[in-house]
Amino acid sequence: MPAVPAPEPPAQWHRVLTLLADIGLFIGTRAIWTQAASHRLVVAAALSVCYASILVCGVLALVVRRTRSLARLDLCVLVTAVTLTLCAWAMNHQGSDEAILTTQAARELVAGHPVYGQPWPWLFGHGVALTPTVTGGYDFTYGYPPLTPLLTAPLLWLGHGGTPATAVGTAALLAGTVALWRMLPTPWRSAATMVCLGFGFLPSYGRLGYPAIVALALLVPVVVRWPRIGRGGRLGGAGLARAACLGAACAAQQLPWFVAPFLLAGIYAVRRGELGARAAALVVARTAGAAAVVWLLINTYFVVSEPGTWLRGIALPLTQGAVIHGQGVVGVSLYFTDGSDRLDWYSHASMLLAAGLLALFVLFVRRLGPAATVLPWCAFFLATRSQDGYYLMMTPLWLAAAVTAPAAEFATAWQPRPRFLARRPARIAAAALLLVPALASAAWAATGTPPLGMRVTSVRWATPTAVSGLGVEVVNTGAAALTPHFTLTTGQGMNPYWTVVRGPAALPAHTTARYELRPSAGRFVLPRPGTRIRLRAFTAVPQTLSSADVRLPRSG
Repeated sequence: MPAVPAPEPPAQWHRVLTLLADIGLFIGTRAIWTQAASHRLVVAAALSVCYASILVCGVLALVVRRTRSLARLDLCVLVTAVTLTLCAWAMNHQGSDEAILTTQAARELVAGHPVYGQPWPWLFGHGVALTPTVTGGYDFTYGYPPLTPLLTAPLLWLGHGGTPATAVGTAALLAGTVALWRMLPTPWRSAATMVCLGFGFLPSYGRLGYPAIVALALLVPVVVRWPRIGRGGRLGGAGLARAACLGAACAAQQLPWFVAPFLLAGIYAVRRGELGARAAALVVARTAGAAAVVWLLINTYFVVSEPGTWLRGIALPLTQGAVIHGQGVVGVSLYFTDGSDRLDWYSHASMLLAAGLLALFVLFVRRLGPAATVLPWCAFFLATRSQDGYYLMMTPLWLAAAVTAPAAEFATAWQPRPRFLARRPARIAAAALLLVPALASAAWAATGTPPLGMRVTSVRWATPTAVSGLGVEVVNTGAAALTPHFTLTTGQGMNPYWTVVRGPAALPAHTTARYELRPSAGRFVLPRPGTRIRLRAFTAVPQTLSSADVRLPRSG
């Protein structure tokens, strides 16, 4: 009898990837188990089973002999990750301000009331984060496209607070994870488990009810093998479905608005290299048209019932004037200097960088094509709101592109090459020129000077460790009258604004005034010794920040 060939063993890198995904499931699991062990024994038992599964999978990842067995083990790791995510949601599902706003929007929708432009201040406080604006107030309205409230509405029976929205976010993340796992080549599937569920940060955003997680899930089928959309000049059913997912993603949250131009430009370049300009334009037009139809269908009710407030609502993150915050370049003005009188230029820099990167992408698509799902988020590093969530919530798309849209897909893509770009030095110079305006704008914003000089002149004490009021001398060194709004901060982020008890609402240029300030909560409890306390003043027109370090020694 002929010898039966031995099964081919799995590649070592596949074993390592499965093992890394398995190890990643330990992250955050102990905290959830500790929380559940005292009063949610069913959840604690499920977590203990997951611990056993992690250990067994770790052993099997190193000893199984067949590729098919390792592929089945990848599925086991995914099921364990899904179980852990559901257990974490069962323990923590109250959500954040985003979840509470989304749930309230769903309630108003079900009741037939307007959703956009309606302030709901009673939802905030008591641990729910506020979004302060440079006008001295807070944004209490819903500022996202309507798909997530539409999905949340059938789940309002789950409870009060943000629970329905957190269920939608968590379910969307799990669906997106399974879709990515299924669509990736078999050896890479554990990477989807690791990136989506293993590190812990994306499940936490799902439990917080972020609409961006719904957008992420819808973008997964769009991004996987995206350079093949319209191959041969035909979209087909699969291509139309992916275009529909793109439109739905844009109707869930604003982040897909930034990646969509890169994907459409890339599709045009690849198809033009294959089919020519006219056929490529038709492919892109059909893709964009299908996406636009789906987006419009989701928004139709709101376009008809509240067109003005709907338009202002979905544009709110771009127009609300929220105070600067994040881990990007704005940190220079927030933490390393005393402020800037040119904060608007951070926004200009962000938009200029987005436009510059898109132009670079078109010019050098054969090189930059694989980075289409990463480049859009670079613009947020220069924005006034540069939180790391804008980068990390879309990281599964980075993986999808890395595995399914390699450089080989762009080898024949069309790149515009006018005569003046024929030589390499000219292309380098063009690339630099496209980025210089954004970098110059960011530098201009960061090097601005604070227009207000501030000095604490008196302190009123409620207790030996709590302040009930401050007297502040403020000097307007700028050339325009300013309307300052004051707060005291002890770390990253902004504390609630203080109330101006006495002092001019608008401080004329080159004048000095005295202000009496009172904490919004009635008292400001001093932090532990050594904590940096900063008095900050924001103005809206022009948008400025002035800061001063203050020392408030404990009374007595």
